[in-house]
Amino acid sequence: MNRKTFYITTPIYYPSDKLHIGHSYTTVAADAMARYKRLKGFDVMFLTGTDEHGQKIQRKAEEKGVTPKQYVDDIVKGIKELWKIMKITNDKFIRTTDKYHEETVQKIFKKLYDQGDIYKSQYEGWYCTPCESFWTETQLVDGKCPDCGREVELTREESYFFRLSKYQDRLIKHIEEHPEFIQPVSRRNEMLNNFLRPGLEDICVSRTTFNWGIPVSFDEKHVVYVWIDALSNYITALGYMSDDDSDYRKYWPADVHLVGKEIVRFHTIIWPAMLMALGEPLPKQVFGHGWLLLEGGKMSKSKGNVVDPVVLVNKYGVDAIRYYLLREVPFGSDGIFSNEALINRINSDLANDLGNLVSRTVAMIDKYFGGVIPEDRQADAIDEDLKSIVIETPHKVEKLMDEFQFSLALSEIWKAISRTNKYIDETMPWVLAKDEANRTRLAEVMYNLAESIRIVSILIQPFMPETPEKIWNQLGLTAGSEATEWESTKSWGGYPAGSRVSKGQPIFPRIDVKKELEELEKMTGVGDTAGVSRGNGGSRHGDPEIPKDKKADSGAQSAEEYVTIEDFGKLDLRVARVLDAEKVEGADKLLKLKLEIGNQTRQVVSGIAEYYAPQDLIGKYVVMIANLKPVKIRGIESQGMILAASHDKDLALVTVDKGIVSGSKVR
Repeated sequence: MNRKTFYITTPIYYPSDKLHIGHSYTTVAADAMARYKRLKGFDVMFLTGTDEHGQKIQRKAEEKGVTPKQYVDDIVKGIKELWKIMKITNDKFIRTTDKYHEETVQKIFKKLYDQGDIYKSQYEGWYCTPCESFWTETQLVDGKCPDCGREVELTREESYFFRLSKYQDRLIKHIEEHPEFIQPVSRRNEMLNNFLRPGLEDICVSRTTFNWGIPVSFDEKHVVYVWIDALSNYITALGYMSDDDSDYRKYWPADVHLVGKEIVRFHTIIWPAMLMALGEPLPKQVFGHGWLLLEGGKMSKSKGNVVDPVVLVNKYGVDAIRYYLLREVPFGSDGIFSNEALINRINSDLANDLGNLVSRTVAMIDKYFGGVIPEDRQADAIDEDLKSIVIETPHKVEKLMDEFQFSLALSEIWKAISRTNKYIDETMPWVLAKDEANRTRLAEVMYNLAESIRIVSILIQPFMPETPEKIWNQLGLTAGSEATEWESTKSWGGYPAGSRVSKGQPIFPRIDVKKELEELEKMTGVGDTAGVSRGNGGSRHGDPEIPKDKKADSGAQSAEEYVTIEDFGKLDLRVARVLDAEKVEGADKLLKLKLEIGNQTRQVVSGIAEYYAPQDLIGKYVVMIANLKPVKIRGIESQGMILAASHDKDLALVTVDKGIVSGSKVR
């Protein structure tokens, strides 16, 4: 019986002299998914690669006095080396300069031309060489490229065009009938409302003003432009239109294209239209994630605001960097890279929570039982809560992984870690160890700790490829054994009897934050980032327009405005997790939020729509007043208020950044 297949791709990367941590973001996410699917028994095809043609490459090569191929060869070596450093397990790496790819692209172009989907005409438009993008007059910002802010040049040339407009209605129909096709939902709405429904224009698919590209086989003064060249890689890599198309027949259509949000349009409009023209199935899903931002905006080599992933991995290890990338930001939303946030994650989540749990447990088993937990053990009712939480975690992780919610999946794993640490405090093994009569009870406590760690160590494998084996070595487990298989996490009791623990070095040593920040800033040129301004306003439950005379000024309070501790105690402040968010119809400033507070679900209407997109809120842990009298806003009941801080034109929600479960009381 054939195993179920799973085909995942990243966009092919444009060769860059300077790689930054943003380049790793998509690929690390794709790798985590590929690893997860393999652990689940899938036959995985994971594709990445490089997009190597175009005017920008040709000009760069000329500046350096080398051929374009020589120029990209050197850079591709660096990209492949970075993927090794980041522990990326791609099954194929495609280069658009690969001969098989070039030959197939020529066949695709010819087929589309022969059937009338490509035609020759004249093109005139504004072209940004750094971005390899054409723009209309109205799309320019102050006469410059809307993406990078650089100068554009007016281009006039004979070109071939693809009849994109022909497929507009079919695309709309497909997207509406397959709501899972574009994710998150905000990207789907953007494509439909901003591009498809207003109307599509045919697009230029060849160039004559440079020659670094794949020649059009029947008109060699033209080279194939990026859309047909680069986008076709997803099928040329599988042998499409070749003598051996077995991989294409096996893996296509792709299960998911993971892409940055800036290229969702190309992957959900141009690429599907090309496939429709070829008579081929469309990918099942395109997932457009957000950006990693610095204070100055999106990381960009052209802006010079980059963070070197090699520097970070060499300092902190690949698992710490992968963990930070996947944990810090809900996948799909924008996030801010901060050196301080990175170090705090390492210290708090990795060193304190996970690393210390492993060290303490192994040290106690070694101290109390000579390294081997006795089989004669005594259970207690207090154990059941730990067991139920840990054993439910794999099911929660699988559901979230299948939805590409990497951050939330890791959050669930860390809840199990936190509960295990709490179990140590509850059972107090050091007290049990003082009385020989408690030996069987102590053995059970040690087993429960070891078993919890075993399950956690398996669940973190997709995200952190090196750490699990370090944990297994200390627990006396062997990689590849039944006790380390994914399915073994679904039942309690998989830690093998007779396993001998072995104390080792701390898996994640703590870091001196102040000293490290100073050193990092010198090395990377990037200091701490406080955030991104989002405008002014309030998140007051009820009327979002607060009268001016009721708004609080910054500064000292008068004596009459002081409150007592009893007054403050009347407020029930709780941590709430945002499960869903959507705009309130007909209200530009209002969002309707679905919040998880412990085992309850609440609905809150908040006036923050000008500052937060709905998809950016999902997964955030916010602070809310839970005992506010419900009111109706625009006919919708609001059952509390979420807190935010505002100053001048800035607004930010009050959020909790780690390890606190929803429903926790804020004191």
